[in-house]
Amino acid sequence: MAEQSKFFKWMQDKVFNPLEDKKMPVMQHLFEFQKRLTKAVVLVALFFIGTFFYADTLVQWLRIPLQNMFVPGSLEWVPTDLPKIPFIFLSPAEALWQNLKVAALFALVLATPYILWEIWAFVVPGLHAQERRFVAPFVLTSALAFYLGLGFCFFFVLPFALNFLISYGVKAGFIPQLSIASYVGFALWFLVIFGLIFEVPLALTLMAKLGWVDAPFLKRYRKWAFLGSFLFAALLTPTPDPFNQCLMALPMYFFYEVGIISAGFFKKKQEASETEEKGDAGSSSKESGVLQPQTATGGHDDEYVGVP
Repeated sequence: MAEQSKFFKWMQDKVFNPLEDKKMPVMQHLFEFQKRLTKAVVLVALFFIGTFFYADTLVQWLRIPLQNMFVPGSLEWVPTDLPKIPFIFLSPAEALWQNLKVAALFALVLATPYILWEIWAFVVPGLHAQERRFVAPFVLTSALAFYLGLGFCFFFVLPFALNFLISYGVKAGFIPQLSIASYVGFALWFLVIFGLIFEVPLALTLMAKLGWVDAPFLKRYRKWAFLGSFLFAALLTPTPDPFNQCLMALPMYFFYEVGIISAGFFKKKQEASETEEKGDAGSSSKESGVLQPQTATGGHDDEYVGVP
């Protein structure tokens, strides 16, 4: 505990105190926001220039889950039994527009750590010390969870969904030909949604930290959460089939259960820390009560009147 308190004191003196707010007026806050937003936009634009030159390669990478399945044991992609599926475009600017879309999304993903840092540097002067200790790990964990969601969708969800849907059409006697716009939109939408689904436990933990919800409250609304997961999946899936709806709703509800466990663990930890603080306050008050008469008699002999 002593080493942990020394570490927090070092963090407060070396990291948090230099970021204290300097009582800036509103216009200076707006100028600060404009400056940090400009930096983030410039960095995204620079990344976009680089990703656009490799847009064709990025589209080919995005095509990997279409006719391959990832094997976790050997960490490699294995071709499926699907025939080679050509990409077509149905309008003159469709191919260019999809390359722009893919390049922009990859540039935004690459610049996400810097964007989160700029948001953190702008918000942190207005936070208390205990809030800063909580927000910094929360921001880092949320970024990591988003990347994990992207990876999980790319390696496991997309190959499974695409193989099922296209093989169903092939068995029905249809010839598979995919529009580049429809495929890119389908893949990118799935990637973004699963990245956000992985944020559900962190969102519930933050709500528990703010006192909005707790584990018993979340448990009471399990049925509604299960129904809401399927309703949101029905609205978010790019296709109306129930297979994709289940593929998106079940992980969403699973992370709701993870959020319940996280909220319960956080509540117990918070209650333990509050009990420890009360115990420390009680012991310090007792010590002060014992020492106060001695200080009075020793330091103010002329003013102190004893009981006869």
